Amino acid sequence: MTDRHNNDNFPRYEKIKLILNESPDLNCRKMEAGQEGIHIIYMKNLIKPEILNEYVIKYIENLPRKFLRYTYLMKNIPIEEIKVNIGEQEVISSLLDGFAYIYFLDEKKGFIVNCANPIERSIEKAETESLVYGPKISFTESLTSNVKIIRQNLKDNNLCTDEMKIGERVQKQVRIVYIKDIANDDTLQLLKDRISQLKTENIIDSSVLAQCLEDNHYSLFPHFILTELPDRFIYSILNGRIGVLIDGSPVGIIGPANFFSFFESTEDIYLRWSLSTFIRLIRIIAMIGSLFLTAIYVATMTYHFELIPSKLLIIIGQSRSQVPFPPLLEALLLEILIELLREAGARLPSKVGQTMGIVGGIVIGQATVEAGLTSNILIIIVAFSALGAFSAPIYEMGTAIRIARFPIIILAGVWGLNGIIVGICILMVHLLKLTSLNKPYLAPLYPLIMKDLQYFLIRLPHHLYMRRPLVNRPKDSIRLKKRLKNSTDFDES
Repeated sequence: MTDRHNNDNFPRYEKIKLILNESPDLNCRKMEAGQEGIHIIYMKNLIKPEILNEYVIKYIENLPRKFLRYTYLMKNIPIEEIKVNIGEQEVISSLLDGFAYIYFLDEKKGFIVNCANPIERSIEKAETESLVYGPKISFTESLTSNVKIIRQNLKDNNLCTDEMKIGERVQKQVRIVYIKDIANDDTLQLLKDRISQLKTENIIDSSVLAQCLEDNHYSLFPHFILTELPDRFIYSILNGRIGVLIDGSPVGIIGPANFFSFFESTEDIYLRWSLSTFIRLIRIIAMIGSLFLTAIYVATMTYHFELIPSKLLIIIGQSRSQVPFPPLLEALLLEILIELLREAGARLPSKVGQTMGIVGGIVIGQATVEAGLTSNILIIIVAFSALGAFSAPIYEMGTAIRIARFPIIILAGVWGLNGIIVGICILMVHLLKLTSLNKPYLAPLYPLIMKDLQYFLIRLPHHLYMRRPLVNRPKDSIRLKKRLKNSTDFDES
């Protein structure tokens, strides 16, 4: 009975080869020990040969035969990471992670040692979140490196990095990062429950995991902040949020998020408070303009000529005199053209893509005006709308704004300004209903939290931030106990 149990838990080389479909990458090094010997089983393209040869094979060769036993070798082999009491499935998954399986044929027992040779990209500058000021390093595809970056920059004994596994077919390691005495326990437990309840074959990237964890899977708007900047990640968990890292992805997940947090940039922390506040308000205005400016043009040109000053109306009339399309079709045509240019520029190599975007925009814009397919005024408006969407610090929010613009343009073409008002109402109702990890998406405006407005709409000098944002429901909302004695600033509390 005992032998059969051991055979099930500790598979032999023949069984492993069968399970792995006789993979040519599977190797078995046979060494003499006892009556039957030892098998060292590994995937040759996943292990680091130097570690296997130096600390496993040579070590076993130099041991006296009386010490070549399971118990002695398990306790004394000079490898840092060793797994014992393993089952068949764990042996297979560990081999595919770069471990070596040491199996004792006499004792019908085995253990696995870490000889992995992971392919890691060196730490580089962030690609999607470029900054002028502040740290330039970004996350990499290595989970170990990402956790190391966080621990080096946040040396707090309350920093927790809880480990979980996801994926039914391809298992991946996930780390939930938070500060124990700050993060809200209910939010943390909710996030862990959602991750543990995921039923999927494979999670390829952090962005896929974030979509699986959303409260509303059909919303245009992102529910989590995705960032490749460690400083943004650390700043968020210090404010009571919870971070998630997944092996193989250079992007971290931050939640819960609210609508206004997508207009914050880490550069706002490093710039002076007056400049940061001005730039943040510019971003919000740019987003509003990107969403509604083209729709207002369509509504005005179609139904509300009386709202346009007479001098401007003459200029617009002259510009549109040769245009054969109604304003709605004209605007949709140009908006789709801008999106095609953006998509083409993103898919081409970087140097070619930049040239394509600039030259293509100028040439096609000029050609459409000269051909009488659109007006000069609309070219300016659409260009402003495109720039407004690109000003979003978080790419997902900029994309959501660009998509939401199209139904509002159609409503404006059908019902004029009334259609825009209908679109605003639908949008507001949708945003009011949204939550991120069961936290209101429009907080701190709804529900209104006056003390939190200084975090999301404006940026005050750093020494005034005595508390953490209440919208994250932190356990410890006090950041600093008292101000400097010579401070003459008002006390916000």
